Amino acid sequence: MYKTFFGLKDNPFNVNPDPRYLFLTKEIEEALSGLMYGIQNRKGFITLIGEVGTGKTTLINRLVDWLHQRRIRTAFLFNSRMNTNQLFDFILAEFGISCESRSKSHQLMSLNQWLLDRYRAGETTVLIVDEAQNLTYPVLEEIRLLTNLETSTDKLLQIVLSGQQELEEKLKLPQLRQLRQRIMLRCKTAALTKEQTHDYISQRLRIAGASGELIFSPAAVETIHWASRAW
Repeated sequence: MYKTFFGLKDNPFNVNPDPRYLFLTKEIEEALSGLMYGIQNRKGFITLIGEVGTGKTTLINRLVDWLHQRRIRTAFLFNSRMNTNQLFDFILAEFGISCESRSKSHQLMSLNQWLLDRYRAGETTVLIVDEAQNLTYPVLEEIRLLTNLETSTDKLLQIVLSGQQELEEKLKLPQLRQLRQRIMLRCKTAALTKEQTHDYISQRLRIAGASGELIFSPAAVETIHWASRAW
């Protein structure tokens, strides 16, 4: 009912991470550019860190769209609560790699051969893990070992770990120092300023079909900004 009243075609504030609604602040642009650069130049390991609600998953979905447009093979793991066996199951399933054995060593050999074939064909392959702050230490160690899949000059698998601030704190722990040393690029998102909050609301309304008439008063926008910072 309210969509008809305000002349909207879509729900402008749906919680789904629709990449059409990505609001390109300076920080988001820098993060997206960093992710694209790191993948294109086979940097190997990249992190994307940001607080809850700062656009990480929407940004990742925009990145995935960009990767698909370039036919870059991508595995996107959105369920980070997994053990090491499930990690390899998910990766092989996402890439469409068949392996009759459930043995981790056989799965790793199948993955390595597949990545070599893709590399020789001039293709780039990307693994993205969202909500990576939930990954256990054993799973993070397995992901680190995946960076050992390489030629003498390039990494065979580009890995993006996206997570909340807890991920950055976890990566500072002594037991993860080897993983930390492998990270080549660190990208970040940030909370919106009051001005950015106004522009963010206006952009979402415009994309959803609003004609430009005032829907939120300046006082309402200020309250929204304050409430978002309170998280």
